Amino acid sequence: MSGCVWGAAPPLLLEALGRLWEVQAPLGSGSSASVYRVRCCGDSRAPPGAVKEFVPPPARPGPARRPGARPPAADCAEYGFRKERAALEQLRGHRNIGNGRPLTLYGVFTNHYSANGPSRCLLLELLDISVSELLLHSSNQGCSMWMIQHCARDVLEALAFLHHKGYVHADLKPRNILWSAEEECFKLIDFGLSFKEGNQDVKYIQTDGYRAPEAELQNCLAQAGLQSETECTSAVDLWSLGIVLLEMFSGMKLKHTVQSQEWKTNSSAIIDRIFASEGVVNSAIPAYHLRDLIKSMLHCDQGKRASAEKALCSPFFSIPFAPHIEDLVMLPTPVLRLLNVLSDASLQSEEEYEDILEDIREECQKYGPVVSLLIPKENPGKGQVFVEYANAGDSKAAQKMLTGKIFDGKFVVATFYPLSAYKRGYLYQNLL
Repeated sequence: MSGCVWGAAPPLLLEALGRLWEVQAPLGSGSSASVYRVRCCGDSRAPPGAVKEFVPPPARPGPARRPGARPPAADCAEYGFRKERAALEQLRGHRNIGNGRPLTLYGVFTNHYSANGPSRCLLLELLDISVSELLLHSSNQGCSMWMIQHCARDVLEALAFLHHKGYVHADLKPRNILWSAEEECFKLIDFGLSFKEGNQDVKYIQTDGYRAPEAELQNCLAQAGLQSETECTSAVDLWSLGIVLLEMFSGMKLKHTVQSQEWKTNSSAIIDRIFASEGVVNSAIPAYHLRDLIKSMLHCDQGKRASAEKALCSPFFSIPFAPHIEDLVMLPTPVLRLLNVLSDASLQSEEEYEDILEDIREECQKYGPVVSLLIPKENPGKGQVFVEYANAGDSKAAQKMLTGKIFDGKFVVATFYPLSAYKRGYLYQNLL
């Protein structure tokens, strides 16, 4: 680790896992940890990462701790580090199973130069936009069915794996579901409240608005110093996901709704009302499969709640939705799609077509190596330019610089494009 002190501002450099890393920006902080964006020095092709530092608080003088009293905050930071590390290491096996998998752990190290003493750190993959940010961008109109389906499938696959391993995430919410540009899927983060089913070592779990009824009861009893007779199981994760999907569909935060007496009395009627609302963009689409999927996750009786594996069998996942153009702007991938570049005349002249192809390749290579470049001459995709980069970092840089650029007298529109669809040669026709 470099000799710089971490605190209000991160150091310029740090040493971890035998390599030197530049700390570029703080990403967020909580009660016991802070997260920073980092990039490996000396390897411009290496993807950026994230360092999560479990920060011990300043030592305060005081009387010795009584037997049975709560451990000091420094011990809590160490415990949080060990717990999250253990969960991520045991969940590494999901790398080759499905798309929706937990966050990838690259390694662990100790920062010996923290202002409050040595602190433990996790070096993690850096993810992109969160579902929380996607909800903000939806402007209370709701997300597209394609995005909801993508998120639901990815998270359910991740939960099916977690639950098979005996883990409960216990804090599933929009902020903890992030998009991976490199792997083109949504991933789960923050395993600080996770526990092994049957061995719940944290009594206060989940976040307001996403907390299952049995967890709410357990929390209330714990505050009163009482023990709950009902154990929290993996079913709490399905409840949280059901609320997340309902928020993605409606475009509304539902914290006050799910805490209301009306919800507790008849949540099914409220869900029906949300799906029938004229103010919801998706209401015109036959969405009853999604409605039924959400209802199966939101049974008050945890024994009747659908498991992740059963939820994945919903007919909702058999519907071939196409992404909206807003989806392709918000979710980065290694493939860039350029619109408003070629005219029909350019496509008909072979010489002009080849010249434009070479000009586009030369321009796009300024932002990274181009793996492939495709300009269809016929529909679907006629006149659109598809540029595949080696990684999503390059495509993001290109998208930022090419958007609004004038090419042959026209303003370029640059979006991303699903790599999986591009590899299959599938070009979406209905994007708006």
